[in-house]
Amino acid sequence: MSVKVLVVDDEKDIVELVRYHLEREGFQCLQAGDGPTALRLTRQHRPDLLILDLMLPGLDGLEVCRQLRQDVGTARIPIIMLTAKGEEVDRIVGLEVGADDYVVKPFSPREVVARVRALLRRVQEPTGTSVRRVGGLELDEARHHVTVKGKSLGLTAKEFGLLRALLRANGRVLNREQLLGAVWGYADAAEIESRTVDVHIRRLREKLGPEAGRIVTVKGVGYRFAMEGER
Repeated sequence: MSVKVLVVDDEKDIVELVRYHLEREGFQCLQAGDGPTALRLTRQHRPDLLILDLMLPGLDGLEVCRQLRQDVGTARIPIIMLTAKGEEVDRIVGLEVGADDYVVKPFSPREVVARVRALLRRVQEPTGTSVRRVGGLELDEARHHVTVKGKSLGLTAKEFGLLRALLRANGRVLNREQLLGAVWGYADAAEIESRTVDVHIRRLREKLGPEAGRIVTVKGVGYRFAMEGER
């Protein structure tokens, strides 16, 4: 069965351009031109990934992203934010509300396709040890599912990837470039991309609740996960 991508943009030319290149690569595409339609189609069809414009009529992309992340049924769907705004603050806000990646207009359609493939590959990659338990936290790699003291967490694809990478390191420190490579797929980090790791770590800690303290900041280096017996 082909991978389903929902392309959301109020500019029809942009939608058709992205859709053409994705379908040429074998993806199945849905499309929406406003925020409310994007929410409805996502909840109805559960696409494998969203390409979501920031500026939309009815409901902007940030609010669409926020609502999807608050819904357990759609919280894990990967989202690439598509925006004409090149300002750093817009990208940071998009990441803050739950976007996994972003592409700034004007863009190369081939870059968009490559980012879609890379994001889906990291979400769906096969794993070794399926279940990892530390304290009250349990991460099931095969099911892409995380619980803390039995309570299910609605982690985004990037948050899950960060937690998995830190757990796989077994207490070793991972710097930002290593995390970018493991989770985002690129290690040649521009300043904004490096801070992207910090944004996602902060959001991940907020969701981990009583286990948040296990993500330890190693000043000037990166992050590590405190394993069993370290607290």
